[in-house]
Amino acid sequence: MVYSDPMTHRTIREHSVLKWLYPGMHIKRWLALLLFGIALMGLGIAYILKEAYLQAPLPGTFYYLTLQFMPRWTRGLLFISLSLSTVGIAVYKLNESLLYAFIRPEARDQSMADAIYNKRFLSRGPKIVAIGGGTGLSTLLRGLKAYTSNLTAIVTVADDGGSTGRLRQEFGVVAPGDMRQCIAALAESEPLMSKLFQYRFTEGTGLEGHSFGNLFIVAMSEVTGNFEAAIHEASRVLNVRGTILPSTLEDVTLSARTHEDEVVYGEHNISERGARIKDLYLNPGNVEAHPDAVRAVLDADLIVIGPGSLYTSVLPNLLVEGLKKALFQTSAMKVFVCNVATQHGETDGFGVAEHIEAIERHTGKGVVHAVVANNNVAPQLPEAWHSDPVTVSSDDLSEHPGIRLVQADVVAEENRYRHDPQKLAATILRLYDGRDTSTYEPRRPAPEEQPLLLTR
Repeated sequence: MVYSDPMTHRTIREHSVLKWLYPGMHIKRWLALLLFGIALMGLGIAYILKEAYLQAPLPGTFYYLTLQFMPRWTRGLLFISLSLSTVGIAVYKLNESLLYAFIRPEARDQSMADAIYNKRFLSRGPKIVAIGGGTGLSTLLRGLKAYTSNLTAIVTVADDGGSTGRLRQEFGVVAPGDMRQCIAALAESEPLMSKLFQYRFTEGTGLEGHSFGNLFIVAMSEVTGNFEAAIHEASRVLNVRGTILPSTLEDVTLSARTHEDEVVYGEHNISERGARIKDLYLNPGNVEAHPDAVRAVLDADLIVIGPGSLYTSVLPNLLVEGLKKALFQTSAMKVFVCNVATQHGETDGFGVAEHIEAIERHTGKGVVHAVVANNNVAPQLPEAWHSDPVTVSSDDLSEHPGIRLVQADVVAEENRYRHDPQKLAATILRLYDGRDTSTYEPRRPAPEEQPLLLTR
């Protein structure tokens, strides 16, 4: 399947009339049959009219009504053009009327061609699994959903801060915060749903600090009986494009050991502690991976890890043993998206190589085939952030032979320290299609150095 760049993709999509002629729309064959039937009817009518014209005496006005002052070929082209125009308008309006009852109210401003295109073509897109959490994962999903509806988001459940932490303590549910952001990103009515799900109450006893989306998911879990069903039903109600799965359904706590041998418990505390992290682990350590998440990884065509907070959003998923094993067993291409900027308290001073080293230290070598890194580096970030742009060079992965480094402009112009969903998705799909032209091929190791890597 061929994927276009976002600008070309948007330009073509604006001309919805052309979509009726796309291969695989299952429209042209029936349109041709309709025209053939109309042509047969016109031929029959023409025979009758010709016979009447030759046999019956007609007033002189028929000379003008039958356009005899024009050449016959001109009359023929004129009537064919009028016929095609009226047939096209009639068929379009007829289908619009018939389908009105089956189209969601919020999607009625979308053309039928767009609706059919999205349904047929996006369902044929590659099976993509995105692993991570937080804002980074939702940004990635917003871009990828324009290319395929075969999306699976595997989301960390280690979050224990803010609204999510309070709900985990009070209701004993799986962390809903990152799931909420994915639902908002993949909902068909995304702009409104994103605002609604991300809305955070600023006042009210018991409500202050909670986001509406978190409360919605917890309420749905009470109605349906369990958290897994709540996510499924919430996705169905909001018409989410793709599937959202927690990496595990068990109650887990993220813990870290710093370089000073201090043990920090809890995802929220790890971020606030701001110490250099040496090791990361889950409590309990033998949690069972969500079986559907494992199945999605094994069946995937492409797996994207990140972007997001390395130690608190990305790695907690990879620490789930079942998922880690599936990542080594799958034949899918595995791409890691490096963050645009370092995160204070987690990745201070990190470059691309340090991100890969942290992943391989917790999972083993071979879990990543390629790395996407931003080369449109922003100027110095505000000092209060204690953050720096993640720089990239062709030597960054010299110690990691076999991993491809893809450098591309993947940041938003209005926000140069955040990924742009469309740019990022287009870069990843170019890499998947083998059409990437900015790929740095690392030095090939000698046979005795060759690591055991999974190949696509």
